[in-house]
Amino acid sequence: MNNTESPVQDPSQQNLYGYVPDRDVCIIFVVLFSVSAAIHLAEAVYWRMSWLFATAVFAGVAEIVGWAARLWSSYSPFAQDPYIMQLCVTIIAPSPLVAALFILFGRISERLGEHYGRLSPMWYSIIFLTCDIISLVTQGVGGGIAGSSIGNQSDVDLGGNIMLAGIIFQLASISIFVLLMGEYFIRYLTDRPARKPKKDPAAEESYSFSRGEMTPRMRLMIISVLAMTVFLVIRSVYRMIELIDGFTGKIIQTEIYFNIFDGAMVVCAIYTLNVLHPGWLLERVYREPQVALRDFSPSASPRASLLSLNVKGRPVTMGEAE
Repeated sequence: MNNTESPVQDPSQQNLYGYVPDRDVCIIFVVLFSVSAAIHLAEAVYWRMSWLFATAVFAGVAEIVGWAARLWSSYSPFAQDPYIMQLCVTIIAPSPLVAALFILFGRISERLGEHYGRLSPMWYSIIFLTCDIISLVTQGVGGGIAGSSIGNQSDVDLGGNIMLAGIIFQLASISIFVLLMGEYFIRYLTDRPARKPKKDPAAEESYSFSRGEMTPRMRLMIISVLAMTVFLVIRSVYRMIELIDGFTGKIIQTEIYFNIFDGAMVVCAIYTLNVLHPGWLLERVYREPQVALRDFSPSASPRASLLSLNVKGRPVTMGEAE
Protein backbone atom coordinates (compact mmCIF):
# COMPACT_ATOMS: atom_id res chain seq x y z
CA MET A 1 0.00 0.00 0.00
CA ASN A 2 1.38 3.37 -1.02
CA ASN A 3 1.86 5.96 1.71
CA THR A 4 1.02 9.44 0.45
CA GLU A 5 2.34 11.17 3.61
CA SER A 6 5.84 12.62 3.60
CA PRO A 7 8.31 10.43 5.51
CA VAL A 8 9.18 11.50 9.04
CA GLN A 9 12.88 11.64 9.75
CA ASP A 10 14.10 9.27 12.47
CA PRO A 11 14.64 11.42 15.62
CA SER A 12 17.90 9.58 16.29
CA GLN A 13 19.25 11.04 13.05
CA GLN A 14 18.25 14.63 13.83
CA ASN A 15 20.45 17.29 15.36
CA LEU A 16 17.92 18.47 17.91
CA TYR A 17 19.82 21.68 18.76
CA GLY A 18 19.99 23.00 15.22
CA TYR A 19 23.75 23.29 15.81
CA VAL A 20 26.55 21.35 17.48
CA PRO A 21 27.33 22.80 20.95
CA ASP A 22 30.77 24.42 21.05
CA ARG A 23 32.98 22.07 23.06
CA ASP A 24 35.31 24.77 24.41
CA VAL A 25 32.38 26.91 25.58
CA CYS A 26 30.81 23.92 27.34
CA ILE A 27 34.08 23.11 29.11
CA ILE A 28 34.45 26.73 30.24
CA PHE A 29 30.94 26.77 31.74
CA VAL A 30 31.41 23.39 33.43
CA VAL A 31 34.62 24.69 35.04
CA LEU A 32 33.08 28.03 36.04
CA PHE A 33 30.06 26.43 37.69
CA SER A 34 32.23 23.76 39.36
CA VAL A 35 34.46 26.41 40.93
CA SER A 36 31.48 28.48 42.07
CA ALA A 37 29.63 25.48 43.53
CA ALA A 38 32.76 24.42 45.44
CA ILE A 39 33.23 27.93 46.83
CA HIS A 40 29.56 28.15 47.82
CA LEU A 41 29.84 24.80 49.59
CA ALA A 42 32.87 26.00 51.55
CA GLU A 43 31.19 29.34 52.34
CA ALA A 44 28.00 27.63 53.51
CA VAL A 45 29.98 25.37 55.84
CA TYR A 46 32.25 28.14 57.12
CA TRP A 47 29.45 30.62 57.81
CA ARG A 48 27.04 27.88 58.94
CA MET A 49 24.34 28.98 56.52
CA SER A 50 22.51 25.74 55.77
CA TRP A 51 19.96 27.41 53.47
CA LEU A 52 22.73 27.96 50.93
CA PHE A 53 22.98 24.19 50.33
CA ALA A 54 19.48 24.10 48.85
CA THR A 55 19.93 27.35 46.91
CA ALA A 56 23.37 28.41 45.66
CA VAL A 57 25.08 25.01 45.95
CA PHE A 58 22.16 23.17 44.37
CA ALA A 59 21.97 25.70 41.52
CA GLY A 60 25.69 25.32 40.85
CA VAL A 61 25.50 21.51 40.77
CA ALA A 62 22.46 21.60 38.49
CA GLU A 63 24.25 23.93 36.08
CA ILE A 64 27.24 21.57 36.05
CA VAL A 65 24.94 18.69 35.06
CA GLY A 66 23.23 20.78 32.36
CA TRP A 67 26.45 21.99 30.79
CA ALA A 68 28.07 18.56 31.09
CA ALA A 69 25.14 17.24 29.04
CA ARG A 70 25.78 19.91 26.41
CA LEU A 71 29.46 18.91 26.44
CA TRP A 72 28.35 15.33 25.83
CA SER A 73 26.27 16.57 22.90
CA SER A 74 29.36 18.20 21.41
CA TYR A 75 30.75 14.68 21.01
CA SER A 76 27.42 13.02 20.09
CA PRO A 77 25.22 15.69 18.47
CA PHE A 78 22.56 13.15 17.40
CA ALA A 79 22.20 11.50 20.81
CA GLN A 80 18.86 12.19 22.48
CA ASP A 81 19.81 11.52 26.12
CA PRO A 82 22.19 14.49 26.60
CA TYR A 83 19.77 16.79 24.77
CA ILE A 84 16.89 15.79 27.04
CA MET A 85 19.13 16.11 30.10
CA GLN A 86 20.29 19.64 29.29
CA LEU A 87 16.78 20.68 28.25
CA CYS A 88 15.29 19.65 31.60
CA VAL A 89 18.15 20.75 33.85
CA THR A 90 19.17 24.13 32.41
CA ILE A 91 15.57 25.36 32.50
CA ILE A 92 15.22 24.77 36.28
CA ALA A 93 18.84 25.21 37.49
CA PRO A 94 18.66 28.99 38.21
CA SER A 95 15.42 28.68 40.25
CA PRO A 96 17.28 27.98 43.54
CA LEU A 97 19.24 31.21 43.01
CA VAL A 98 15.94 33.07 42.72
CA ALA A 99 14.96 31.48 46.04
CA ALA A 100 18.22 32.81 47.54
CA LEU A 101 17.17 36.33 46.49
CA PHE A 102 13.92 36.04 48.41
CA ILE A 103 15.70 34.78 51.54
CA LEU A 104 18.36 37.49 51.36
CA PHE A 105 15.82 40.27 51.03
CA GLY A 106 14.01 38.91 54.07
CA ARG A 107 17.26 39.09 56.05
CA ILE A 108 17.91 42.64 54.82
CA SER A 109 14.42 43.85 55.76
CA GLU A 110 14.82 42.22 59.17
CA ARG A 111 17.91 44.32 59.77
CA LEU A 112 16.77 47.65 58.30
CA GLY A 113 13.24 47.52 59.69
CA GLU A 114 10.41 45.12 58.93
CA HIS A 115 7.80 47.90 59.05
CA TYR A 116 9.04 49.50 55.82
CA GLY A 117 7.75 46.50 53.87
CA ARG A 118 4.23 45.42 53.00
CA LEU A 119 5.01 41.96 54.37
CA SER A 120 7.06 40.59 57.22
CA PRO A 121 10.34 38.82 56.34
CA MET A 122 8.67 35.48 57.09
CA TRP A 123 5.82 36.13 54.67
CA TYR A 124 8.18 37.36 51.95
CA SER A 125 9.95 34.01 52.20
CA ILE A 126 6.77 31.90 52.42
CA ILE A 127 4.97 33.53 49.50
CA PHE A 128 7.84 33.92 47.05
CA LEU A 129 9.55 30.62 47.86
CA THR A 130 6.22 28.89 47.24
CA CYS A 131 5.98 30.67 43.88
CA ASP A 132 9.53 29.62 43.06
CA ILE A 133 8.80 25.97 43.87
CA ILE A 134 5.64 26.02 41.72
CA SER A 135 7.65 27.54 38.87
CA LEU A 136 10.46 25.00 39.26
CA VAL A 137 8.08 22.03 39.25
CA THR A 138 6.12 23.39 36.26
CA GLN A 139 9.26 23.96 34.21
CA GLY A 140 10.62 20.54 35.17
CA VAL A 141 7.41 18.76 34.17
CA GLY A 142 7.27 20.65 30.88
CA GLY A 143 10.89 19.88 30.14
CA GLY A 144 10.32 16.20 30.88
CA ILE A 145 7.29 16.00 28.57
CA ALA A 146 9.07 17.86 25.76
CA GLY A 147 12.26 15.84 26.11
CA SER A 148 10.53 12.45 26.24
CA SER A 149 8.26 13.21 23.27
CA ILE A 150 10.86 13.76 20.57
CA GLY A 151 9.29 12.63 17.31
CA ASN A 152 5.77 13.55 18.48
CA GLN A 153 5.47 17.24 17.70
CA SER A 154 2.13 17.78 19.47
CA ASP A 155 3.54 16.46 22.77
CA VAL A 156 6.75 18.43 22.29
CA ASP A 157 4.67 21.57 21.83
CA LEU A 158 2.65 20.69 24.95
CA GLY A 159 5.83 20.32 26.98
CA GLY A 160 7.15 23.59 25.60
CA ASN A 161 3.95 25.40 26.52
CA ILE A 162 4.11 24.03 30.07
CA MET A 163 7.74 25.18 30.35
CA LEU A 164 6.69 28.57 29.02
CA ALA A 165 3.94 28.81 31.64
CA GLY A 166 6.49 28.04 34.36
CA ILE A 167 8.90 30.69 33.09
CA ILE A 168 6.14 33.30 32.79
CA PHE A 169 4.93 32.50 36.30
CA GLN A 170 8.49 32.83 37.62
CA LEU A 171 9.02 36.11 35.79
CA ALA A 172 5.72 37.46 37.14
CA SER A 173 6.63 36.51 40.72
CA ILE A 174 10.08 38.10 40.34
CA SER A 175 8.47 41.26 38.93
CA ILE A 176 6.11 41.53 41.92
CA PHE A 177 9.04 40.88 44.23
CA VAL A 178 11.07 43.64 42.55
CA LEU A 179 8.18 46.10 42.94
CA LEU A 180 7.81 45.27 46.64
CA MET A 181 11.56 45.46 47.16
CA GLY A 182 11.74 48.81 45.36
CA GLU A 183 8.92 50.20 47.48
CA TYR A 184 10.66 48.92 50.61
CA PHE A 185 13.91 50.76 49.85
CA ILE A 186 12.07 53.96 48.89
CA ARG A 187 10.16 53.86 52.17
CA TYR A 188 13.35 53.15 54.09
CA LEU A 189 15.24 56.04 52.48
CA THR A 190 12.36 58.47 53.07
CA ASP A 191 11.57 56.96 56.50
CA ARG A 192 7.91 56.30 55.68
CA PRO A 193 6.91 52.96 57.23
CA ALA A 194 4.25 50.88 55.49
CA ARG A 195 3.20 49.29 58.76
CA LYS A 196 3.31 50.14 62.44
CA PRO A 197 6.68 49.09 63.93
CA LYS A 198 6.51 45.96 66.04
CA LYS A 199 6.98 46.70 69.73
CA ASP A 200 10.29 45.48 71.12
CA PRO A 201 9.65 43.32 74.22
CA ALA A 202 12.96 44.52 75.66
CA ALA A 203 12.21 48.19 75.02
CA GLU A 204 12.14 49.05 78.71
CA GLU A 205 15.73 48.11 79.16
CA SER A 206 17.37 48.46 75.79
CA TYR A 207 17.57 50.89 72.91
CA SER A 208 15.38 49.68 70.02
CA PHE A 209 16.04 51.53 66.79
CA SER A 210 13.02 51.19 64.48
CA ARG A 211 15.20 52.20 61.51
CA GLY A 212 18.28 50.04 61.05
CA GLU A 213 21.57 51.60 60.05
CA MET A 214 22.65 51.47 56.41
CA THR A 215 26.21 50.28 56.98
CA PRO A 216 28.79 49.91 54.18
CA ARG A 217 28.41 46.13 54.41
CA MET A 218 24.65 46.41 54.13
CA ARG A 219 25.04 48.58 51.01
CA LEU A 220 27.19 45.88 49.43
CA MET A 221 24.61 43.23 50.33
CA ILE A 222 21.87 45.28 48.68
CA ILE A 223 24.04 45.77 45.59
CA SER A 224 24.53 41.99 45.49
CA VAL A 225 20.77 41.33 45.61
CA LEU A 226 20.00 43.98 42.98
CA ALA A 227 22.73 42.73 40.62
CA MET A 228 21.60 39.12 40.94
CA THR A 229 18.02 40.19 40.29
CA VAL A 230 19.02 41.97 37.06
CA PHE A 231 21.01 38.96 35.79
CA LEU A 232 18.25 36.47 36.57
CA VAL A 233 15.50 38.66 35.09
CA ILE A 234 17.48 38.97 31.83
CA ARG A 235 17.86 35.20 31.74
CA SER A 236 14.13 34.62 32.39
CA VAL A 237 13.10 37.10 29.68
CA TYR A 238 15.39 35.34 27.22
CA ARG A 239 14.00 31.88 28.04
CA MET A 240 10.45 33.19 27.74
CA ILE A 241 11.13 34.66 24.28
CA GLU A 242 12.97 31.48 23.29
CA LEU A 243 10.02 29.24 24.19
CA ILE A 244 7.49 31.57 22.56
CA ASP A 245 9.55 31.27 19.35
CA GLY A 246 9.34 27.47 19.64
CA PHE A 247 11.74 24.52 19.50
CA THR A 248 12.26 24.99 15.77
CA GLY A 249 12.61 28.78 15.99
CA LYS A 250 15.70 30.79 15.22
CA ILE A 251 16.33 31.85 18.83
CA ILE A 252 16.61 28.37 20.35
CA GLN A 253 18.72 27.22 17.39
CA THR A 254 21.24 30.06 17.74
CA GLU A 255 23.90 28.93 20.23
CA ILE A 256 25.39 32.35 21.00
CA TYR A 257 22.06 33.55 22.39
CA PHE A 258 21.93 30.66 24.86
CA ASN A 259 25.57 31.09 25.87
CA ILE A 260 25.17 34.81 26.61
CA PHE A 261 21.62 35.19 27.89
CA ASP A 262 21.40 31.94 29.84
CA GLY A 263 24.86 30.63 30.71
CA ALA A 264 26.67 33.95 31.16
CA MET A 265 23.78 35.56 33.10
CA VAL A 266 23.64 32.67 35.58
CA VAL A 267 27.45 32.74 35.94
CA CYS A 268 27.30 36.46 36.76
CA ALA A 269 24.51 35.88 39.30
CA ILE A 270 26.13 32.95 41.09
CA TYR A 271 29.58 34.60 41.27
CA THR A 272 28.03 37.83 42.54
CA LEU A 273 26.77 35.81 45.51
CA ASN A 274 30.21 34.19 45.88
CA VAL A 275 31.93 37.56 46.21
CA LEU A 276 29.28 39.69 47.90
CA HIS A 277 28.36 36.92 50.30
CA PRO A 278 25.88 37.25 53.21
CA GLY A 279 28.34 35.44 55.44
CA TRP A 280 30.68 38.41 55.73
CA LEU A 281 28.21 41.14 54.78
CA LEU A 282 25.31 40.23 57.07
CA GLU A 283 26.96 38.17 59.80
CA ARG A 284 28.85 41.14 61.20
CA VAL A 285 25.70 43.26 61.00
CA TYR A 286 23.79 40.85 63.20
CA ARG A 287 26.60 40.91 65.74
CA GLU A 288 26.60 44.65 66.35
CA PRO A 289 26.80 45.60 70.05
CA GLN A 290 23.56 46.01 71.98
CA VAL A 291 23.79 48.65 74.66
CA ALA A 292 21.56 48.17 77.71
CA LEU A 293 20.14 51.20 79.55
CA ARG A 294 20.76 49.53 82.87
CA ASP A 295 24.47 49.67 82.09
CA PHE A 296 24.34 53.47 82.41
CA SER A 297 24.09 55.00 85.82
CA PRO A 298 22.60 58.55 85.86
CA SER A 299 24.91 59.52 88.67
CA ALA A 300 28.02 58.05 87.16
CA SER A 301 30.45 59.86 84.90
CA PRO A 302 30.42 59.03 81.17
CA ARG A 303 33.78 57.29 81.56
CA ALA A 304 32.49 55.16 84.45
CA SER A 305 29.39 54.30 82.46
CA LEU A 306 31.48 53.16 79.53
CA LEU A 307 33.34 50.82 81.84
CA SER A 308 30.10 49.02 82.67
CA LEU A 309 28.95 48.33 79.09
CA ASN A 310 28.02 44.78 78.17
CA VAL A 311 28.22 43.54 74.60
CA LYS A 312 26.31 40.32 73.84
CA GLY A 313 26.55 39.28 77.48
CA ARG A 314 30.25 39.96 77.99
CA PRO A 315 31.91 43.05 79.54
CA VAL A 316 33.60 45.46 77.19
CA THR A 317 37.18 46.30 77.96
CA MET A 318 38.26 49.90 78.27
CA GLY A 319 40.08 49.65 74.97
CA GLU A 320 36.94 48.46 73.21
CA ALA A 321 34.80 51.12 74.85
CA GLU A 322 37.08 53.89 73.76
